[in-house]
Amino acid sequence: MGKITGFLEYDRIEEGYAPVQVRLKNFNEFVTGLKTDEARIQGARCMDCGTPFCVNGCPVNNIIPDFNDLVYRDDWKRAFEVLNSTNNFPEFTGRICPAPCEAACTLNINSDAVGIKSIEHAIIDRAWAEGWVGPRPARTKTGKTVAVVGSGPAGMAAAQQLARAGHAVTVFEKNDRIGGLLRYGIPDFKLEKRHIDRRVDQMRAEGVEFRTGVVVGRWPAGSVVTNWAKTSIPAEQLLADFDAVLLAGGAEQSRDLPVPGRELDGVHFAMEFLPQQNKVNAGDKLKKEGITQIRADGKHVVVIGGGDTGSDCVGTSNRHGAKSVTQFELLLMPPERENKPLVWPYWPIKLRTSSSHEEGCAREFAIATKEFVAGTGRDARKVKALKTVRVQWQGTKMVEVAGSEQTIAADLVLLAMGFTSPMAATLEAFGVERDPRGNAKAHTEAEGGYATNAAKVFAAGDMRRGQSLVVWAIREGRQAARAIDEFLMGTSALPR
Repeated sequence: MGKITGFLEYDRIEEGYAPVQVRLKNFNEFVTGLKTDEARIQGARCMDCGTPFCVNGCPVNNIIPDFNDLVYRDDWKRAFEVLNSTNNFPEFTGRICPAPCEAACTLNINSDAVGIKSIEHAIIDRAWAEGWVGPRPARTKTGKTVAVVGSGPAGMAAAQQLARAGHAVTVFEKNDRIGGLLRYGIPDFKLEKRHIDRRVDQMRAEGVEFRTGVVVGRWPAGSVVTNWAKTSIPAEQLLADFDAVLLAGGAEQSRDLPVPGRELDGVHFAMEFLPQQNKVNAGDKLKKEGITQIRADGKHVVVIGGGDTGSDCVGTSNRHGAKSVTQFELLLMPPERENKPLVWPYWPIKLRTSSSHEEGCAREFAIATKEFVAGTGRDARKVKALKTVRVQWQGTKMVEVAGSEQTIAADLVLLAMGFTSPMAATLEAFGVERDPRGNAKAHTEAEGGYATNAAKVFAAGDMRRGQSLVVWAIREGRQAARAIDEFLMGTSALPR
């Protein structure tokens, strides 16, 4: 694959970034993709390794050696066709996927992995530029109808596959725009929303109907999930109107931190903070909607949670002009490099420094928050500091370190500790059984895969597996589409 000796001759080439002082002035994407010659060199590094572990490491099983080889040979259109055969939305994964395929790359055993993600990014951007991406409407219609609840990557992937199989698909989204957590959970500087919009245009041309501002079932009052729904539809109506229903909502139940002072002004979930900025970027006027935007300008910001959502809060706070940004992680600081012989080809635990961290952020590991502290006088209802303590880990048991208590200034605290489950109200509305983690209970085996206990109701993505990656959502959406097609027609030509 690629050039036989390429991995010996060429080093890994990383995608470039716009300078920090430039990119902090706006919310635009700032990654500069590989040039044509750089992508070809990167493709040349792909080894003729016999067993491509990268394919198995990729949740959608992209045929990576093949499109690497085609890029090396300058056959970009065929490279796109290979990539498009397994991944509905490479422009999403090429930008925000953490690239488990690269962790599984054979070259990664004792060297730097092939830059698979950067090649994928280059292929799909060129495909859009060249006009190779277009609608693929079904030649014949089946007369069957499918409702997809949720328009994130799982719902979009399933809807597109089902429409291409000839079914009439309607996607229901509670928010005012299509995209789910892609739209309102990921900052524009990582994924500009024009990428979603042009896919929606493509899918409309393929026959998919989108209905926004619609809650299916009942949504709990006072939910912290950003919600601009204008109407609701009972679950019973969907079951009566459609031949199959796919539940593909996100894992939107944020993990809370119930310590003293939690009720203070200035303590917010990340998913209260991030969607507002995305709406502003889209041109919305929050004040007209009765919303006061949560801003980090001139504030000491503390982000509690060391994952991707926390990193997104860091980047957004820096663009607001925060006075300082500190990110807390409860776990120990991981090693800078993984023990490759021990963990390859699996996803390794190692220190991951994002572009947002590089823009300005103090990172604290093995630290727990004990209390949110209020100010005085006029600030008596506002958070002004955090009381913290250092922790040690004895196996899976966390032990506080005596005498390590500290008080850290904080005018804005963002809780980004992950998500526990999808919102239970949707599952309850359809009578869907839940697993011990609160997700929809449905297996993935080929026979009856993705079906729930409720008649003709299926579940996929975060709704079924819990908080996960965009690439896993696309995989589940594609597989659920095949399962629904088999349910409706008795057989399916859709790929698994």
